[in-house]
Amino acid sequence: MQMRGSTYARNLSTKLRSSSSTKLNTPNPQSYSSLVKGDNVTLSNLKLKLPSDSGDSSNVVFKQISSILYGGKSAKSKRRDSKKVDGVKEFEGQPNESWFSSISQNNILLQRKEQSHKKKQKCVFEFSQETRFQKLLEICAKILGPEATLELFGKVGREPGLKGYNTLVETCIDKARETTNEDIAIEEMGKVFHLFKSMRERGLELKEQTYRPLLLYMIDMSMVEEFQFFCDVIKKENPNSVTRLGYYEMMLWVRVNNEEKIQGLCKHVTENDDEDTTNIRESYLLALCESEREEEILKLLEIFDLKELSSAESVPKIFQALGRLLLEPVAEKLLFDFKTRDYEAYNITNFIASYAVSIPNLSVGDVLKKFKDLHHRLEVSPSSSSYEKLILHSCVLRKVHAALDIVDEMCGAGLTLSTEVLHSILQVCDETSEYNLVHRIFSTIRHHKVESNDETFRSMIDLLLKMKDLEGAYKMLDDLEEINLKPTAGMYNAMIAECFREENISDGVRVLEHMQCADTEPDSQTFSYLINNSKTEEDIVKYYEELKQSGIVATKQIFMALINAYAACGQLEKAKQVILHPLIPQKSLNQIKCVLALVLASHGQSSEAFLIFDEIKQAGHKLEPKDIMCLIEHTHSDGELDRLLLLLEELNYTDYWSDACCKVILYCIWNKHLSSAVDLCELLKDNFQNDELLMDLLFDKVFSLIEESESSHVHTCLQFLSEIKDKLGLSSQKCHDFQSAHADATD
Repeated sequence: MQMRGSTYARNLSTKLRSSSSTKLNTPNPQSYSSLVKGDNVTLSNLKLKLPSDSGDSSNVVFKQISSILYGGKSAKSKRRDSKKVDGVKEFEGQPNESWFSSISQNNILLQRKEQSHKKKQKCVFEFSQETRFQKLLEICAKILGPEATLELFGKVGREPGLKGYNTLVETCIDKARETTNEDIAIEEMGKVFHLFKSMRERGLELKEQTYRPLLLYMIDMSMVEEFQFFCDVIKKENPNSVTRLGYYEMMLWVRVNNEEKIQGLCKHVTENDDEDTTNIRESYLLALCESEREEEILKLLEIFDLKELSSAESVPKIFQALGRLLLEPVAEKLLFDFKTRDYEAYNITNFIASYAVSIPNLSVGDVLKKFKDLHHRLEVSPSSSSYEKLILHSCVLRKVHAALDIVDEMCGAGLTLSTEVLHSILQVCDETSEYNLVHRIFSTIRHHKVESNDETFRSMIDLLLKMKDLEGAYKMLDDLEEINLKPTAGMYNAMIAECFREENISDGVRVLEHMQCADTEPDSQTFSYLINNSKTEEDIVKYYEELKQSGIVATKQIFMALINAYAACGQLEKAKQVILHPLIPQKSLNQIKCVLALVLASHGQSSEAFLIFDEIKQAGHKLEPKDIMCLIEHTHSDGELDRLLLLLEELNYTDYWSDACCKVILYCIWNKHLSSAVDLCELLKDNFQNDELLMDLLFDKVFSLIEESESSHVHTCLQFLSEIKDKLGLSSQKCHDFQSAHADATD
């Protein structure tokens, strides 16, 4: 439920903060890092105890995994045993030479990796830099507005290019769409006008990707005068845009049902045949097709030669419209016209597919029948791309069995299935819980040698694991040799993650053994799973040392895993010190700090968690809504209401706001802040048109938890119910039942 009335919300939150009993604690200017920073404290020089030789279960598990990590080279030639690993004895006879240490000693391999990494960095640097710049521009535009953003970036010598201006225009239009205030919407369009002017001053051409969001907004809002004004501006700035503007003009008149204008434009392009008219005729036709204006479409098709269309994407759109309008005779006539004029068969088969999949209320089987029938009559053969249109259409309808039938047919005809379409099928299998179809898909890949990659098999392994078919996953990895593929660390990581998620440590050990036998090197993700699931501090240290010995660069997932692992072992101080590690990538520091804050909040240290969040915000990093929600959920101690209200404000205009508001109401009841709970309930009421829906939400998110708690909370809850009934007029049968069931709580 999106938040509306931000001004009201802000005023009410200010009222709540001022009325709460606890004053807002101003963040100490000293950063959180300085509070945990000792004398050159880093993760590598923490005084950690090495693992003892005790015989506890955690140490046994560690020895099992460590034995695999230290296995000799001879073990690589062994194939997997179908039996599960049985304790430490399974590994007692293995040599004590470290598997990962032997990898790290291969200097040539490491040098090659380093050179490859440097080349990759050089190639992607400009792209990454541009992406970061665009993100920064977007954030500044939302906070400062487009004019101040342009001024700011101009001062630092980084004026935005065409993409930057597109971002600024989209930001203005998004704000205009969000508001219900006409004056604000007009103001945002005025800002767009000045952006167009600024582009001209900087010598940038005003293209469609820049003005498209503005025109679509004005069409949606039926702003005729404003539309005509901006069209004049665009034509003046870019005279070549006249033809394309015809599309938006026709869309506007259709939107406002101005039949006189629609017929006038159609009459103009049918009675005139000069070059300019021919070009704009295409724009009118596409707009009419999108609006499904059958009569006008047929008139223009009578005089328009589709082979003259300037865009290759235009013809399929026309055939899609003919399909939606059930105009098969027209579609067939156009197809035969293409055929008799020796148009490329590849395009004709795609036109057929575009038409067939657009016919409404047609089953996948009937679409395929129509597809084949038209190919037969036109005497053309289907192409891979036309078959793929049918497959993707089947995926949209969640008919994955039909999609696989089409795959078998096209592969049987010697056509090639793209990896992207294969992944779409796997995604639908996942979404529809048709996990068992993974066996059929793998059989198709092997039989027809369908193109696939690492991501394909990671997805298929995920489907097998969702069926709890670990043996099937092993078999799939073993069978990869038949299609000249080698298992990757990512495939094994999926299996390791599932084993740990199910707390099946012995199977996790077995996956590591199979990984070693397949001569597959672990990656940072492998180690992050091992560290994150460590049961003792000694295990954490050992796995981290193995990571360093292997030469693998520690990623942000490693440091997040260290924080979670130390916290799970009760070592919160060492979890705090992880963020001081000198190898943490600067761009990932705020994300890692966020993990630490959530961990501290979940362990009752909400004050320190809030301090970290303040530090993250001061660094210019925007908190993710789900992280804010998590912090709210884990804050229970009294005295934090002001902080929670600030966090609630940050969730305005997000889908998390209603749930978060209920969490804060629950906090107020826990800590007996009844007036604030009522005020928040009033704020919730403003976002619900139906009081009954609001009461359902409150009972689902608040009262159901209160009902299971101690009587003192039930008593406060009854008072709260009475308050919202008297002050807000909110009541329901659930409210009456709750009061009746707990009437004795007032005694």
